[in-house]
Amino acid sequence: MYKSSKRLVNKMAKLALTKKAEDVISMDLRGLVSTCDFFVICHGTTDVHVKAIADAIEDGLREVDEKPWHVEGTEGKRWILLDYVNVVVHVFDPETRDYYQLERLWGDAQIQKYEDE
Repeated sequence: MYKSSKRLVNKMAKLALTKKAEDVISMDLRGLVSTCDFFVICHGTTDVHVKAIADAIEDGLREVDEKPWHVEGTEGKRWILLDYVNVVVHVFDPETRDYYQLERLWGDAQIQKYEDE
């Protein structure tokens, strides 16, 4: 179990990258909103890829006893949301990510980019 939201964010980003997620970022929302501390945002190239990324994050965190409070979007696979209360993961397809532009909507947030090592 992760006691630090930031450590959880780093683990989520690394798990997304194991499935070749694209443009993986985290947004530090502390002080901007009261609903959560961080967003982790990434995208896959197809609906199957989006689902594989979300599954990798969820499965990897279950191994360390972290379970999502809520999951949405697994049917449509265009935007899968994994809500871990303090951290919310958004796994998009490219068109949906471009349409909603969460990075722009929360433009005041500090953004960290993650890349495959």
